[in-house]
Amino acid sequence: MAHIADMTKTTYREAVRAGLREALLNDPRVFLMGEDVGKYGGTYACSKGFLEEFGPERIRDTPLSESTFVGAGIGAALGGMRPIVEVMTVNFSLLALDQIVNNAATIRHMSGGQFSIPLVVRMATGAGRQVAAQHSHSLEGWYAHIPGIKVLTPATVTDAKGMLLTALKEPDPVFIFEHAYLYPMEGEFAEGALPVDIARAAVRRQGKDVSLITFGGSLWKSLQAAETLAGEGIEAEVVDLRVLRPLDQATILASVKKTHRAVVIDEGWRTGSFAAEISAQIMEGGFYDLDGPVARVCSAEVPIPYPKHLENAALPQPEQIVSAVRSLMR
Repeated sequence: MAHIADMTKTTYREAVRAGLREALLNDPRVFLMGEDVGKYGGTYACSKGFLEEFGPERIRDTPLSESTFVGAGIGAALGGMRPIVEVMTVNFSLLALDQIVNNAATIRHMSGGQFSIPLVVRMATGAGRQVAAQHSHSLEGWYAHIPGIKVLTPATVTDAKGMLLTALKEPDPVFIFEHAYLYPMEGEFAEGALPVDIARAAVRRQGKDVSLITFGGSLWKSLQAAETLAGEGIEAEVVDLRVLRPLDQATILASVKKTHRAVVIDEGWRTGSFAAEISAQIMEGGFYDLDGPVARVCSAEVPIPYPKHLENAALPQPEQIVSAVRSLMR
C-alpha cells in the first residue's frame, strides 16, 4: 500500500507519457515508433514533445502500414532493441495480425527457445468518444486467445505507467490496451505501488453479495454501479482483471467463493466475448459456490454507432450492471 505522501494527482494520458519518457531515459535500447508518434505528438498526445527531446532515431514516425511497422518492431526486438510500437487504434491492429499471430507469438517456440522478442505494443481500444465504428471496438479479448503474448488492460493511472515499465522487462511480447475514454481521466498516482505486477487481478472494492468482474474502461462503470447498489444495501465486490493473458483465475474464483454471485462486464460483443471465457472458468472452477447463474453485461451486437445516444445505448452502462445484479439477487 502506498503512503499518502506518495500519492499525486495526474491524468491517465500523463501517466502513460511519464512511463514512456522514463523508459526512454533509462534504457538506450528503448525506442518508440508508430503512426503520428513524432511530429504530431501521438494521436492521444502521449508522446508530445518526445521528438524534440529524443530525436528521430528514437521517436520514429511510420507510414500507415500496421503490418510493416509491427513487423519492424519484431525484427528490432530480435536484434536486441526494446521497441515500443504504437498502433493508433485496436481496429487497425487487425492489419498486423499475421505479424502478431504467426511471428511475435510463435518465434520463441518455433526456435526452441533460442530467440525471444521483447516487444511492447500499445494501442487504444474502446468506445464512448463518438469516433464511429472503425475506431471504437474492444477487441482485446481476441488477443487474449493467442498463446505466446501477454495482454494487459490498465484501467488506473498507476497501472497506465507501471504496467508499461514492467512490460519492458519481459522477454516476450506484451500487448497493452489503453481504453481511449480514460486518457483525460484524473486519478491518484501511487508511486509507492511501483513496480506494478502484470500477472494478477486487483480487487478494487470489497463486497460480500456479488462479484462484478471487469477490466479496462468498464472498471469505472462497475465501481459506479457498486456505489448505487450500496445505497440499496447490496455490497458488490469489484474485480479488475488487469491482465487477460495470463488470466488470474485464482482471484476470480476467490471472489465468487466469497459472494456466491457473479456479473461479468465486458465492452466486447456478447457472442464469443471474453466475458464468455470468464463465465466458463467460473462454471468449471466455482460452480458449487454459485447461488445463481453467471450474468454478463456486454455491448450490443452492432458496429458501434456514431450518434451519442445510440453509442451510449450500445455500450455497457452502470444502470445495466445494477439491473443485472438486482435480477441475480432476486
